[in-house]
Amino acid sequence: MRTGYLVIDGCAPTTVSYISNSSPLPADKNEIAMCTAMAGEMLGMKLIYMDAGSGAKRAISESMITKVAECISVPLIIGGGITDPEKAYLNCKAGADVIVVGNAIEKDETLIMAMAAAVHSVPVFLPSDP
Repeated sequence: MRTGYLVIDGCAPTTVSYISNSSPLPADKNEIAMCTAMAGEMLGMKLIYMDAGSGAKRAISESMITKVAECISVPLIIGGGITDPEKAYLNCKAGADVIVVGNAIEKDETLIMAMAAAVHSVPVFLPSDP
């Protein structure tokens, strides 16, 4: 599936930045992420994946997730720096359709159940809801 991949600065070097020889988008520039995601959707991308990178020291902010989620209609995937159930919950509440968690679960496999519970506790609003 055609995926728009946005690397967001997570305060740690990432393999994707190294391999692609690209610079991450600044973590405090919500409008740049929003415009980049919109452009990806307009170019035919069917998913937008915003990634702070494996082992990110700083996860993508909820304000950036919200800004991007509000302006695209394709699913939004968020990854990098999601280390606890609260962050997983907040990412989904901000507008992430999917979260990607790796390092935190590799370090503590018991987190998977707590993160799943947190994600599934986010209220889902249907288009007909007020």
